[in-house]
Amino acid sequence: MNAKVFSGTMPALMTPCKADRTPDFDALVRKGQELIAAGMSAVIYCGSMGDWPLLTDEQRMEGVERLVKAGVPVIVGTGAVNTAKAVEHAAHAARVGAAGLMVIPRVLSRGPSLTAQRHHFKAILAAAPQLPAVIYNSPYYGFATRADLFFALRAEHPNLVGFKEFGGPADMSYAAETITRADDTVALMVGVDTCVFHGIVNCGATGAITGIGCVLPKEVLHMVALSNAAAKGDVEARQRALELEAALKVLSTFDEGPDLVLYFKHLMVLKGNPEYTLHFNETDALTASQRGFAEAQLKLFDAWYAEWSKLPGAVQTYKA
Repeated sequence: MNAKVFSGTMPALMTPCKADRTPDFDALVRKGQELIAAGMSAVIYCGSMGDWPLLTDEQRMEGVERLVKAGVPVIVGTGAVNTAKAVEHAAHAARVGAAGLMVIPRVLSRGPSLTAQRHHFKAILAAAPQLPAVIYNSPYYGFATRADLFFALRAEHPNLVGFKEFGGPADMSYAAETITRADDTVALMVGVDTCVFHGIVNCGATGAITGIGCVLPKEVLHMVALSNAAAKGDVEARQRALELEAALKVLSTFDEGPDLVLYFKHLMVLKGNPEYTLHFNETDALTASQRGFAEAQLKLFDAWYAEWSKLPGAVQTYKA
């Protein structure tokens, strides 16, 4: 099973809402196509950014199918409380022609149980053996996948070809040291926006799954390109990547908090995407102070990037 699909830069699509707070699948598809045209290698749907807990199973499947039919390569999130439901999403993804799976741990019911999670992962992987899959490791799901479990699963399910790490620098280093560097056919994907440089340069990540990349696709592709060049020893690219990472720091850090979708949707609106104004729950909203903070940070970053991106070292190493 080829892990190549888990490379490049993949935005985690949010689900836009209509006025009645139901999914706007036309807008979802337009954004997916736009991001692929910008240079993204695939999109993720439904991970946390896609509000999977707030959608029905039918809505999630419709979003996946609409993206696939539109020619958008999509990695499908399998988040569920019930393993049987996760299996349905995996099987549906395979049936409609998705590009891969992002296997999410079982939540709430027996979430901390190693035995329960092993059976949960196995069931998902077995439901779509033809689809390459990564396990999504995140503290927010309450379960840490370690090397022994990963390789036990991989021994029985060759479609398990990668690891998406959301836990931060230490967890990224652990994944590289004990999982992905043990086997060159296993991909490591950076799963948190604040760790792109560390993941690619220090841990050998093959790409990044991004939230802020939905808002700033050109700039995040630039960051990944600089990091890839730095990973090959390019001194100037290393310097420029660290500068860009520092400038993106505040906006990227929204990815680490519980209000990430609220922040990123607001930033999308500021960037000219009004279809992201609403949330599925009417009471889900940023405070006035949060909105003002996000707006000021985006304005500051945009002004900085407009000047910084003209510098020769930034331009020369940028390949979208």
